[in-house]
Amino acid sequence: MPLLGQAALAMWFDMEPARRVEFEHWHSHEHFPERLRIPGFLRGSRWQSAAGDDGYFVMYEVERHATLTSPHYLARLNDPTPWSTTLMPHHRNMVRSQCRTVATFGGGIARSMLTVRLAPAVGRADQLRAYLTAWLRQLPQRPGITGAHLLQTETPAAALTKEQKIRGGDAVADWIALVSGYEMHALEDLRQHGLDALSLNDAGATPVQLTTTHRLSFAMLPGDLDRA
Repeated sequence: MPLLGQAALAMWFDMEPARRVEFEHWHSHEHFPERLRIPGFLRGSRWQSAAGDDGYFVMYEVERHATLTSPHYLARLNDPTPWSTTLMPHHRNMVRSQCRTVATFGGGIARSMLTVRLAPAVGRADQLRAYLTAWLRQLPQRPGITGAHLLQTETPAAALTKEQKIRGGDAVADWIALVSGYEMHALEDLRQHGLDALSLNDAGATPVQLTTTHRLSFAMLPGDLDRA
């Protein structure tokens, strides 16, 4: 899928198994609609870990980076609903990154997603960005793959919100490569060829990287709210 807008909010977290059914109900029927009513929020998607563990990946695509600190959005973050207040403490190991979209290639929405969290070594950011952009550009033409994207975190200077305080604070990723597709094996192959640790290190990434695969659980556009 091509990413909508010029920025994104990318999040990884674990959800307690005993809360999973309630979480997905809340996230689909209250939280997504709430977020997508905020001006500048263009699409939300939720992805569940393909490894069968407690992990989720959630992404909001937004019109521009300033949307992530808009008065409308901050008002929601600082006034969570009672249901949100109940569930926020159960978002464990939260990584929340406010990103600019550096590159986006491909089209459509596919059922699987590979996420790679990485960072450039000192003095090698340009080299790594060039490698990733060139590599991701050609991926959507491969069998089983539909989209490939590069995000870079740029955390705005802002006070902790009430939601963050409820969760106890969030970690942050640095650079994020995303690859979507309809064949999981095509995404898994990238872990061995091109987006593997050795190739990324040679291209300028630090040794610490985290790669995960997810399956689409739910996606929503603002226009879906009109038909609800």
